[in-house]
Amino acid sequence: MDDTKLDSAPHFDQFAETYDEDLNRALFASSGETKEYFARGRVQHTASCMRRLNQQVSSVLDYGCGVGDTTTLIFELLGAQNVVGLDISPRSLELANARFRSPQCAFYTFEKYRPNATLDLAYCNGVFHHIPLDQRAATVDYIWRCLRPGGIFALWENNPWNPGTRHIMAQCVFDRDAITLTPPETRRLLSAGGFEVLRTDYLFFFPNFVSGLRFLEPRLARVPLGAQYQVLCRKPLNR
Repeated sequence: MDDTKLDSAPHFDQFAETYDEDLNRALFASSGETKEYFARGRVQHTASCMRRLNQQVSSVLDYGCGVGDTTTLIFELLGAQNVVGLDISPRSLELANARFRSPQCAFYTFEKYRPNATLDLAYCNGVFHHIPLDQRAATVDYIWRCLRPGGIFALWENNPWNPGTRHIMAQCVFDRDAITLTPPETRRLLSAGGFEVLRTDYLFFFPNFVSGLRFLEPRLARVPLGAQYQVLCRKPLNR
């Protein structure tokens, strides 16, 4: 990765030990849920998309893996056989390797991992709003180079069109200075990087106190008001 991107590593290192506490505090105050609820919902939705595409998922990149929690869901829900987690925070990666490293799962900084165009799926949640604007295209290209031809990129981002999302980010200590991306901006970014955009879905419409309405969420997936959205795209077989 670009060396300038790695300069932000100390910023995220300072949150590695308290990441769960900081995030859960902001999430619970507005939604009545913790990060586990949202993480499981995202990976379940991505897994459902893979089934619709008849896409087999063996190897997965968790881009911006943080302390590694999502890797267990990637194995469980996506049926992955191997997971590579990448992050800019050495301290977060230390925690991830201590908790989750195995012969099937390992975590690296960007400079220690070399993209080799072999991975089936790249999963990325809530990372791009932390990446400086002038480095986002290079990040898309990096992920492109990690994926095999026909590989899928599932990019999840916080939806700035949702008032609750904006409130949560304002309360979360590591999100306050983030520059959000609207769904059209994300699609344009991915298309400019050579990806074929397949679909955009929205998730997390109902906080806990109206959780009885969550059965409606699949019908609302195209309504652009969910707290988060996924842009699903494919690396073409031939560029």
